[in-house]
Amino acid sequence: MDDYPLLNLFWTMLEFFLWVLWFFLLFKIITDIFRSQDLGGWGKAGWTIFVILLPFLGVFVYVIARGRSMGERDLEQARRTDAAFKAYVRDAAASPGGAGGGPSSHVDELAKLADLKNSGALTEVEYQRAKDKLLA
Repeated sequence: MDDYPLLNLFWTMLEFFLWVLWFFLLFKIITDIFRSQDLGGWGKAGWTIFVILLPFLGVFVYVIARGRSMGERDLEQARRTDAAFKAYVRDAAASPGGAGGGPSSHVDELAKLADLKNSGALTEVEYQRAKDKLLA
């Protein structure tokens, strides 16, 4: 370690960072090629071969030719994912026996038990027993 100057350490770290960045970009483009709906099978095969056989040229040409639509596809995928998540949360919160154990059903049941206790249909002991059973 004595014969490896600090500047060389920074240079090595920069090279490693750029290497990781290059692979990230390469995988991102390959993913985008296969996710694209406007490319047919031959187009996807052609771009994939071009990007794999001539990686530097293929990646740069792909980013120049399809960079704008690549960003639009990413944005559309993010919107679809967000909409699916929001729909799942709404469905889970609305359905009494839905996903997540139906927390709203517990709230409804506790409210019914409290109404029964307040109306005198349940004693305090019966209410506590039913509440413990419901929350268990």
